Formats: sequence, C-alpha cells, structure tokens
Amino acid sequence: MLVAVVRETRAGETRVALVPELVAKLTGLGYDVAVEPGAGHAAQCDDDEYVAAGARLATEALRDASVVLSVAPLASAQARRLREGVATISFLPPAQSLDLIVERRDLLLTSFAMELVPRISRAQSMDALSSQALVAGYRCAVVAAGRLRRFFPLNMTAAGTVSPAEVVVLGAGVAGLQAIATCRRLGAVVRAYDVRAAAAEEIRSMGATAIELDLESLEGAGGYAREMTEERAARQRELLAPYIAAADALITTAALPGRAAPMLVTAEMVAQMRAGSVVIDLAADSGGNVQGSVPGAVVQIGRAQVWGGSNVPSQMPGPASRLYAQNVVNLLTLMTGEDGFAPDFDDEIVSSTCVTHAGEVSHAPTRELLQARAG
Repeated sequence: MLVAVVRETRAGETRVALVPELVAKLTGLGYDVAVEPGAGHAAQCDDDEYVAAGARLATEALRDASVVLSVAPLASAQARRLREGVATISFLPPAQSLDLIVERRDLLLTSFAMELVPRISRAQSMDALSSQALVAGYRCAVVAAGRLRRFFPLNMTAAGTVSPAEVVVLGAGVAGLQAIATCRRLGAVVRAYDVRAAAAEEIRSMGATAIELDLESLEGAGGYAREMTEERAARQRELLAPYIAAADALITTAALPGRAAPMLVTAEMVAQMRAGSVVIDLAADSGGNVQGSVPGAVVQIGRAQVWGGSNVPSQMPGPASRLYAQNVVNLLTLMTGEDGFAPDFDDEIVSSTCVTHAGEVSHAPTRELLQARAG
C-alpha cells in the first residue's frame, strides 16, 4: 500500500505532513512512501533526506495512493485525482469545509480530520490541535517580546533598575500555558485568566499570577470551556479592563473548536493601554478575541499595536511539522493491521475522526450542518 505525502497548495502553508525521520516508521509498518518533490522544502526538509530515509519522490504520488497525508485539506483538483476508497488524513475543519466534505463524499473517499481526534488519554499522542497550539503559544510570546520596545526581564544596572515588562495572557489552554511559560522564561511578570476555574492552578504552576474574577466557572467537555452568555461576557470584560490597561503586552489565545472565537477585549479596552503596548491576538483567524484585530496584519488601536495571528504554527514550520507528522503517524499506526491500512470503525478514535466513508458523511455534527444548510 502506498502512502502519499503531498506538497501543500494553500497560500502561506509551510508545514509538511511527514518529515524524513518518520518515514522509517511507515515503511516498518509495510507501507511504501511517495513524496511529491519539494513537499518539505518550506519546512527545511530536503528531497534527498526523504530518499535517504526510504521514501521515493513521485510527481504523480496521488495517482496510486491508498492513503494521502497533508496538513491542509486537499484542493478539489487533487481530490479528483484519487481513486475511490482512498483515505485522506489532514486538518479538515467541518464548519469551514462543507463543500470539500460533500465532494469527498461524492468521490467515495474516506477522510479523517485531525482536529476531531477525541480528547481522551489514549489519543493524546495523536492530538494535533494541542501540538500545533504548543507551537503557536511559543510563537506569540516571541512576537510579543520582539514587537515590544522594552526589556521583558528585570535589569539592575549601575545606571539604575529597569523594571520587567508586565504581560497579561487570556486563555490558559495549551497555547496560553506555553505563552505564559515562554514569557516567564524571558523574564516578564505574567498575569493570566481563564474562564475555567481549574486552570488557575496550571497558571500558577507556570510561575504566573492567576487573575481571580468573581464569576461562574465555565468548565466544558474535553477540557474546553463552555460558551458564555453575553451578560457574563460583558461583566468579564469590565472586570478585566484594569488588568489590560496596566499591561505592556496582552496575549489572547481563547478558541472554541468549530466555532467563532469569543470576543474578550473591545477596542475601547485596548485604547486604554499605554503608549507602545502590544496586543497579540492568536485567535484572529477564527474571528478574533480582540475587537478590530486583522489576521496576518498589524493594526493600531489607540496607542497599542495589535498583531493578528494567521496560521501561526506555519511561522515555525520545522518544529510544527515534526509534531504534526508524529501525530499523523501515530493515528495511521492505529489504523494499520496485519494486511496494511484497515481502520476499525468501532474504535472511538477512528470513528470520531472519520468525516466521510463509503459515500456517506459519517460525522454526525457535520451531517447536521449540511442538513441545516440544505434546509
């Protein structure tokens, strides 16, 4: 059976779905591996490295593939080159990919979405959302330090003492905790808030101060937060305003899988920040935590510059690709039997990640979205 690794076609996508050092894991499972020429160039993986690891280069890798690995979902032209029954493994956000999903259903392709890996202990090694959030959290802290025209750490010199930068982080999931840890390593004073009460201890474990607001905790399923009412959101913004106004840098990381990011900070709140302040909105791609942020751009609001994140993991393609590729290989290993690729659709991980199979949309929430759209 042939596993094909494609060269990404989405604008700005620099990651690759398989790195050379993991080729041997797939060949050890009995797969042949074909890589499109140049697939790993943007992630600092040369064609020669793939060949040395046991893969072969193939311009028409899709033609004979049984399984196709990618980061972004295959474009329509790529999907139409596949044979019936071929499996694709990629990110495939259901709410933003309905047309692609319908096409895959009609082409009789089996598609697996990496963002649908369930948050259970057995699936942690396949959790691509978490691995990419780790990269994004680190990256946004470095961007904040780079754009802020002052020291992050405390400096004591003969000429006087330079006080450390004060950073506020909103959201303490994987990305938020990594942002906190990185800012602390750089020497900043960090305060952080999450709507989940349980996150306060994790914030403190990173050396930051947990912002305590007298509000109901919003613990949800799978470690994610529940959506909040507009009344609670308004009260939360009111209570957070003085912390944000006092910050040199604000980093927001709150996201809800499959839904628009919650708006946590208004433009008026940003306008109260000091001259030269920096705002990093990691959720700009999915609607934004900060009112007025623009994905992939820096805008000025009041005296603060607001950086809107866009496909942030791709800004560190090497480590992001290695982590993602390990997630993909672990999932593919789970779906491999003695005779090759043989997913067990009774397995919770397999059934949760499968979006289309045998001419049907197998992911129930996606079926509901399609019915509502038809409706």
